[in-house]
Amino acid sequence: MGKNKTSKKRKPLRKPVKWPFWLFLMTIFQLVCMLQIYINGTQESNTTLFTVYGVYIAAEWIYFAVFGGFLRRKSFEVELIAFFLTGIGLTLTTSVYPDKTYTQLIAVLMGIGVFIVMLWILSDTKRVIKLRMPVAILAIAALVFTLIFGDEINGAKNWIVIGDGLLSVQPSEIVKIAFVFVGAATLEHLQSTRSLTKYILFAVGCVGLLFLMKDFGTALIFFFTFIIMAFLRSGDIKTIFLVCAGALLGGIGILTFKPYVAKRFESYRHIWEYASSSGYQQVRLLIYSVSGGLFGLGIGNGKLRSVYAATEDLAFGMVCEEFGIIIAFTVLLTFVALVVYSIRYASAARSTFYSIAALAASGLLLFQAALHVFGVTDLLPWTGVTLPFISRGGSSMMCCWGLVAFIKAIDVKTYKRYDKIART
Repeated sequence: MGKNKTSKKRKPLRKPVKWPFWLFLMTIFQLVCMLQIYINGTQESNTTLFTVYGVYIAAEWIYFAVFGGFLRRKSFEVELIAFFLTGIGLTLTTSVYPDKTYTQLIAVLMGIGVFIVMLWILSDTKRVIKLRMPVAILAIAALVFTLIFGDEINGAKNWIVIGDGLLSVQPSEIVKIAFVFVGAATLEHLQSTRSLTKYILFAVGCVGLLFLMKDFGTALIFFFTFIIMAFLRSGDIKTIFLVCAGALLGGIGILTFKPYVAKRFESYRHIWEYASSSGYQQVRLLIYSVSGGLFGLGIGNGKLRSVYAATEDLAFGMVCEEFGIIIAFTVLLTFVALVVYSIRYASAARSTFYSIAALAASGLLLFQAALHVFGVTDLLPWTGVTLPFISRGGSSMMCCWGLVAFIKAIDVKTYKRYDKIART
């Protein structure tokens, strides 16, 4: 017999993203935002404005130069989305709260640091399994500490205020990372029914503590994330339906026996009747956001910025008004893109842990974004949850960057040694 025919070369799963091109476009977009703030004079100090944007843009280019150039990593879709959304959030904070610009920038840099550290931790599943129990204990301890010593802000006791308001931390945001970490590690490494029982107790404990804090929006996000992970592990729709039905009955019971909880949602579907009280923010959001049109009024020209918590609870409205509907819908599509990205590479992941973690993290971000958008537009009861990456807040920013690390880790091209194995 003659020589065997040379096998055809395998086609790559996809072409590497042209990150220099997209990074260049994103930098131009951010410079235009900075120029609008400068022209409209919404920043008290031009030195602060140029410093903040200079540091942030430099951080972007340094990250891509190191990981994409020096280390020759591939697959940068996740980072491009995260940097794009973070840049919009930083623009809103810089424009509306000049005195808090440096604080938000520090939070952004810390978030990028969390992302890099998380990628290192997630590179070794053995390390993940060892850290599972300590992370779970620390997460519960953080929530218990917040319940006992936390400060109540806007009706929810979910803040730790340090130094007479100098620094405030929201532990429940950081616990989101732990919730996905512990859940994915446990469900991927089930050795006994006892292990599953421990995780269910952990999940119930987190959700229960959040309810006691009256942080109903975050509790709902945790519950939805638990449903995603449970379904991914079992695939049993009937069981998931029973869990949801039980949660619904529990919610009805709380609203029945705790009337003050129901009072928080009294303006739902009736915001125009409460336009001067509990529906004030939502009414203004609906009026001002549509005035932005397709291309927005420009950074600093909106009226929603004068409404309380505009860059936190009403961030999507500010994007609509000042950036325009096109950018606003692009923001929403990026969250959908993260879910599609996770689904696409779930089957090729190195282990079940990466599939569950990535899908849970992307689902969490999409669900939180949906709660924010549908809540402020009165399509769903308003829970006051933030818009990931865009709403102002240090704890939220670090949480979002930590969550996208799970999404990044699902692709074997993230780690060079596994990329080589996948090619062979």
